[in-house]
Amino acid sequence: MSPSPLSIPGMIYVVVLILLCLMPDQSSSSSPTLTITPRILQKSGDTVLIEWSNMSSPSSLDWLGIYSPPDSSHDCFIGYMFLNTSPSWSSGSGSISLYLTNHRSNYSFRIFRWTQSEVDLTRLDDDHNPLPGTSHLLSQSEPLGFATGRGPEQVHLAFTDMESEMRVMFVAEDAEERYVRYGEREKKMNEVVMAHVERYERDDMCDAPANTSVGWRDPGWVFDGVIKCLKKGVRYYYQVGSDSKGWSKTHSFVSRNEDSDETIAFLFGDMGTVTPYSTFLRTQDESISTVKWILRDIEALGDKPAFVSHVGDTSYARGYEWLWDQFFVQIEPVASKVAYHVCIGNHEYNWPLQPWRPNWAKTIYGTDGGGECGVPYSLKFHMPGNSSEPTGTHAPATRNLYYSFNNGVVHFVYISTETNFFPGSSQYNFIKHDLESVDRNKTPFVVVQGHRPMYTTSNDKKNAPMREKMLEHLEPLFVKNKVTLALWGHVHRYERFCPLKNFTCGSIGFNREKWEAFPIHVVIGMAGEDWQPVWAPRANRPNVPRFPQPQRSMYRGGEFGYTRLVATKEKLILSYVGNHDGAVHDMVEILASGQVLNNGGGGGNMSRVTACSKAEFEVADSKFSRYVKGASLLILGAFMGYVLGHISRTRKVNSPRKTWTRVNTEGSMKHRLH
Repeated sequence: MSPSPLSIPGMIYVVVLILLCLMPDQSSSSSPTLTITPRILQKSGDTVLIEWSNMSSPSSLDWLGIYSPPDSSHDCFIGYMFLNTSPSWSSGSGSISLYLTNHRSNYSFRIFRWTQSEVDLTRLDDDHNPLPGTSHLLSQSEPLGFATGRGPEQVHLAFTDMESEMRVMFVAEDAEERYVRYGEREKKMNEVVMAHVERYERDDMCDAPANTSVGWRDPGWVFDGVIKCLKKGVRYYYQVGSDSKGWSKTHSFVSRNEDSDETIAFLFGDMGTVTPYSTFLRTQDESISTVKWILRDIEALGDKPAFVSHVGDTSYARGYEWLWDQFFVQIEPVASKVAYHVCIGNHEYNWPLQPWRPNWAKTIYGTDGGGECGVPYSLKFHMPGNSSEPTGTHAPATRNLYYSFNNGVVHFVYISTETNFFPGSSQYNFIKHDLESVDRNKTPFVVVQGHRPMYTTSNDKKNAPMREKMLEHLEPLFVKNKVTLALWGHVHRYERFCPLKNFTCGSIGFNREKWEAFPIHVVIGMAGEDWQPVWAPRANRPNVPRFPQPQRSMYRGGEFGYTRLVATKEKLILSYVGNHDGAVHDMVEILASGQVLNNGGGGGNMSRVTACSKAEFEVADSKFSRYVKGASLLILGAFMGYVLGHISRTRKVNSPRKTWTRVNTEGSMKHRLH
């Protein structure tokens, strides 16, 4: 029987409908195109361009995950960025440029869709923001790698116990033999020493996140070479690496000279590092400025030796291994030129089962170390001396706890506030013997450094028991042995005190009254971390400061920055340099006798704030100096008003005084405070 005319269109309609159903839905199932340029980077700090297109129904919650190694599970990204950081994101196309650090493994990038209904308020980052979800992968890039044969990275120097030596440390991707070659001329580096190699594993970590798949990454191999028989105060050129694996670029340093009549150092605490992407932890944006201003000062010194002192809370990795890589790459421009010295802080060490945890410290020693239990700190740095404490686990003992060295006219002492400092302990015995053994004719100044402060006006109750124990056990040693300066971190501010003994300012003896040289305590934890204590009054109680400034507090600064120490046989000068202008905000001058010539008032005037000539601290003509000069123009108008007001407030205190008067505070400066 022939089909009826009406049934033929019906059959065609059904066939067409079936075909349409079988066709892919371009609006819902097509994947965005994700490309990267270039596919090979030459070195850490080089930039990759990440581009995407064909993104359907773009959402402000769409995000890019950064992965290294590429086979990491979706939730084990090292960083992320939302696609709406690209101006054209709403069109479905866009691009992001990122500088990347070589983690000795390839990278890959993934685009995810994240919806509001999937926001998990139990999975938060350091700022209590929800971490993005990974349920809906939209696209994944090809892998990105780093070129081989360019030699190791993360080069940093340190003094040893011998004046005629310099330690050179670096990181490479394998344990094959590496060397340090060096010489007094850049074109003739004929001397070679083999570097010792060490490594730590995931099982060495004691807690999360350091020993989890989220936090752990291959740390590479840590190499440690010691250059010997150096002449005093001579510039040496060096490279690290090998013929088979490649050599680093050429670096140089000026060797140590304990006979010098001048000492120069750059000192700070709590700096950290910064990443170009968001990650599980807040990183420290201001650390970039701190490094660049110090680099300016080092380049301006020419062939004068100097060193850096970082008093705890170094990388703020806190169990996320790749942040150590970021930190060492960031400091390499400085740390490859001068010795970089550290002491241990809570964010390198603390974990719940640490061996020394007395009852009074239960609220103090917590989980700040992110499960690292001091292991990366112990192997990535190698300080003078041989101090160590067992971890109580199968992990290697914690090293670099307390040590000292002479540098020119200053004796520097480093201590650990995270391990036992009570009488009878190895550390207490070291501090006591060391301070009693200083030859004040050779080194008239003594500078002690540790992480948690003995004195601070940010008197949080949590750390009060620690300060009480330090005052009980350590201050008598400092006073008896006439310590010149005690420098501390932990509080992310700058604060300088009068010469102190048991909360009381000592006389400075300018009017022939009886006096005694007491230590001047200075908190210098302002190098980068911005979880800062707020000194300004609360809005609802404008006349009640959160932390009143007592008479013993000579200066409190809210400006990120660092301190610069310059000493001769006659006088030591400590200056507080601010990051927003590179100028001096506070300064104290101390004679070898312990008398204080200047109790403060920087005002940003560079003339005569150091024992060096003005020309020695002119900004070096470098890429950095051109950058900061340009940036300075942008802030000049706002800054001049501040400077004029600051100078007028501090001019009256520029002459010596018999009694101590609180000088100034920058607590009202507008920073992001938490």
